[in-house]
Amino acid sequence: MSILSSTISSNYSTQPHSTQKHNRNLYISVDSNAASHSRAHRRQFLLFQMASTMLSLASASASASSLSMHDTLKGKVKLGSNSLSTGFVKTKSFGRVSMSVAVNVSRFEGITMAPPDPILGVSEAFRADTNDMKLNLGVGAYRTEELQPYVLDVVKKAENLMLQRGENKEYLPIEGLAAFNKATAELLFGADNPLLKEQRVATVQGLSGTGSLRLAAALIERYFPGAKVLISSPTWGNHKNIFNDARVPWSEYRYYDPKTVGLDFEGMIADIKDAPEGSFILLHGCAHNPTGIDPTPDQWEKIADVIQEKNHIPFFDVAYQGFASGSLDTDAASVRLFAARGMELFVAQSYSKNLGLYAERIGAMNVVCSSTDAAVRVKSQLKRLARPMYSNPPIHGAKIVANVVGDPTLFNEWKAEMEMMAGRIKNVRQKLFDSLSAKDKSGKDWSFILKQIGMFSFTGLNKAQSENMTNKWHVYLTKDGRISLAGLSLAKCEYLADAIIDSYHNVS
Repeated sequence: MSILSSTISSNYSTQPHSTQKHNRNLYISVDSNAASHSRAHRRQFLLFQMASTMLSLASASASASSLSMHDTLKGKVKLGSNSLSTGFVKTKSFGRVSMSVAVNVSRFEGITMAPPDPILGVSEAFRADTNDMKLNLGVGAYRTEELQPYVLDVVKKAENLMLQRGENKEYLPIEGLAAFNKATAELLFGADNPLLKEQRVATVQGLSGTGSLRLAAALIERYFPGAKVLISSPTWGNHKNIFNDARVPWSEYRYYDPKTVGLDFEGMIADIKDAPEGSFILLHGCAHNPTGIDPTPDQWEKIADVIQEKNHIPFFDVAYQGFASGSLDTDAASVRLFAARGMELFVAQSYSKNLGLYAERIGAMNVVCSSTDAAVRVKSQLKRLARPMYSNPPIHGAKIVANVVGDPTLFNEWKAEMEMMAGRIKNVRQKLFDSLSAKDKSGKDWSFILKQIGMFSFTGLNKAQSENMTNKWHVYLTKDGRISLAGLSLAKCEYLADAIIDSYHNVS
């Protein structure tokens, strides 16, 4: 019997107020003076009707009960009483007929409904919209000019190689595929980096960016008790969830300046200085999400200065290497700067965007250590934390990355495709700016859009204005005004510009 369902069975007796104990769910007591056989049948029919009514009443009220099954079963059902209520039993008297209906109550009554995800929930709402002009600019996924999902040609070639080789699906080690770990560390730090030659980087394959961040959060919680993580305001929507779930305390540092729609650099530096010594400073390696606003090279130097002065630990989230500027090396410059200064640091990587491997959940967690011995110990603990969390990572995406990076021909093709994707996004960004500038007669300066980088643009729209974009214009975006330019086509830029102008000027 389902825990949410109720069943009834009935029996009727000619014994005075007798209880039919064989019936698990419905107990019926009737008066002994049944006048005739036919009258008894009529009464039985009425009893079944009343039983159905009682079942409905009991089922409707069952959800209000908070008693456990153990506590309820300790109670005894008393028949013939005018009122009786326990966690699972509801009794009603109809004159000389009393019925008790036992109802199962879910043990999960205390679990409340979770709110929809602020990012993935956008796609759910988009799919339910039947308007022909609808645009999904919520989720950060690359689309073609025809707004179709795109599988990189180089990924298809790598998968064909895997089929030709007849590669198996055996379990990977806890730390992941060795060829992948080597390739991903070299992409991040540079193949000739002394860190790698000295084996001072602990690298383990993770479940894309989210899983890698979560693994690092577990390491912080266990080995840096009380340490705080500083997160930019605003940041990617899942960052706070990750650290909350790991029970790691966090606070925010200033990043976005709504007055200039740019970087609040002075506020950022001040907040990092004020953080308790030894804090973890979460930094977006390139293409800051959601703002698209990155520090300049000089600003990165000053950020490194203050982090070093306060003995903080840099913690980079690198989700868009090669996808922001079109260059793997350019987009890794911030990480390499900190590493070159001899700082110990964390770096989470993802291949969801730059190789389009969204569903493969392929990424890595890298910890730069001051010694080889420290790197060995850190890696052992990352593996220890991963084992009860997900045991070992998936193989398919790891082999795709290893095959692409390990084959010079495929590697060059990948870089060309990244340049193509990054270039399309830059063209869309320029077209949107041109459309806004041409259509908006208010004189508002929209040039901040061109100063941003990567697949997102932070429009400066507030929650009410963003809701107007969706409700009136069928443009789906996150409530903070972030739009994914990777999901926009050149042909739709003017329509989007109309929606932004209307929402900005006509909604407070």
